[in-house]
Amino acid sequence: QVQPVESGGGLVQPGGSLRLSCAASGISFSRYAMNWYRQAPGNGRELVAGVSSVGNTNYADYVKGRFTISRDNAKNTVYLQMNSLKPEDTVVYYCNAQLAYIKYWGKGTLVTVSS
Repeated sequence: QVQPVESGGGLVQPGGSLRLSCAASGISFSRYAMNWYRQAPGNGRELVAGVSSVGNTNYADYVKGRFTISRDNAKNTVYLQMNSLKPEDTVVYYCNAQLAYIKYWGKGTLVTVSS
């Protein structure tokens, strides 16, 4: 059973930065697209950022220019560097690994942006 594990969430001030990490073991990591989703109460999961197996990236409009997704295949880890954080970024972030029909989800990590 594959379980991506997120880390790095927590409390940060508006305008601050945070880096989320997601480690995914037990898979051929470099073959998988890696994604970060978010889910606020009462909402479904929304794609925040993704990076394909060949390095193509995609971002939601509301994070473009602020967030950066990257992957380190040697460490089986994907990162989400979050800069210029806003209160509306307060949400649970989930890591996802995807290859064709296969999807694996982490349990999520909470980011709180507040003074």
